Amino acid sequence: MALYDPYRHDMVAVLGETTGCRTLKALRDQMRRDPEGAQILQERPRISLSTLDLGKLRSLPEGSLGREYLRFLDVNRVSPDTRAPTRFVDSEELAYVMQRYREVHDMLHTLLGMPTNILGEIVVKWFEAVQTGLPMCILSALFGPIQLSAQSLQVLVSKLIPWAVQNARRAPCVLNLYYERRWEQPLKALRQELSITEPPMHVQGPA
Repeated sequence: MALYDPYRHDMVAVLGETTGCRTLKALRDQMRRDPEGAQILQERPRISLSTLDLGKLRSLPEGSLGREYLRFLDVNRVSPDTRAPTRFVDSEELAYVMQRYREVHDMLHTLLGMPTNILGEIVVKWFEAVQTGLPMCILSALFGPIQLSAQSLQVLVSKLIPWAVQNARRAPCVLNLYYERRWEQPLKALRQELSITEPPMHVQGPA
């Protein structure tokens, strides 16, 4: 069900938790080796409507990470509270790594400039698959395009997938970014720091 319908977040969550234990350990170890990642593991920040200061985000300068993240939420009519809590990972630390991955998913949409339609989701899943190695991401990246039209599939394969893979390989682990302490950083500067380039084309999102 998760592969057939990537909008079934509950099934995607179950798939991710039941197939990714070994990969979660590798991601945890990456975070431990990075100063910013280690701080995230120690403090375990959460991204939700209860922890976000929406007023502060709206007051930030145009082009800042916080302002653009909030714009992404508004334009695509999504909420960070839709991310399911981790239920099938026994280790408390690994469960947090999975939770953190889910909660920064919308941040990756913002970084990559991708909307939440099926094409945008597949592009982000390809980026996540290369970055994290989570089986859920790999399966979603491979099977998600089944629903696309021939025209969209051609654009995905010829332009968007190569771009996502190249950027994912070049960028450092995005789980090591303490986004909550970078709200004021210009999004353009953060993309440069991560070596993330502009998409090869504009992917149309919600009106």
